[in-house]
Amino acid sequence: VVIIDADLQDPPELIPRLLEEWKQGHDVVYAKRNSRAGETSLKKSSAYLFYRIIQGMSRVSIPEDTGDFRLLSRRALDALKKVREQHRFMKGLFAWIGFSQKAVIYNRDERFAGETKWNYWKLLNFAIEGITSFTIAPLKIATYVGLVIAIGAFFYAGFIVFKTVAYGNPVAGYPSLMVVVLFLGGVQLFSIGIMGEYVGRMFDETKNRPLYVLNSYEPARIENPNLLNVSKSQHSD
Repeated sequence: VVIIDADLQDPPELIPRLLEEWKQGHDVVYAKRNSRAGETSLKKSSAYLFYRIIQGMSRVSIPEDTGDFRLLSRRALDALKKVREQHRFMKGLFAWIGFSQKAVIYNRDERFAGETKWNYWKLLNFAIEGITSFTIAPLKIATYVGLVIAIGAFFYAGFIVFKTVAYGNPVAGYPSLMVVVLFLGGVQLFSIGIMGEYVGRMFDETKNRPLYVLNSYEPARIENPNLLNVSKSQHSD
């Protein structure tokens, strides 16, 4: 199966090269952009930033500068059909199924006709969809930030107490109030992060993705075929 966008920015004449790589034994052959003609600097830089962020957060290695233009073998397609989740970030799922994957480099041309329907708001939602589909790192950030704030407030409170005891300066209302606010805010963020960890784990479980995708297997080998005959005769007795 070959997946390609209908706007002709991805060249159909690249398909024979995808087929050649498939014949070499690769199950997923994806077209990787070497250049992106007709796109603004803002879009190029935001795409670059998105791929770096999701690569750093996700446990799945998602190829950079790669769209949906690719070839899938029969067993790669069958593996994707086993994924039953509703909100699908296909760039991630293509990488998640594993198998032998190969990149084919090409230069992407400008759009042949019409205008893109992907504005920056839709691209932002697409990026959020990708990040939340393959990582719970944002939930972990809340845990770490809350813990740092709570510890910082604790040390700041100790500094105020030390300053009062050592120098006899009265504790003003504003610093002590800030200590309480920061400490409680940090504890709340930390608690939300902990609950988020559990929610994230439940989220992963509800996707019901296969635990394993079988690449190949070796059939069981019986060194002595007579053992099989003995077992059958004993069972019949």
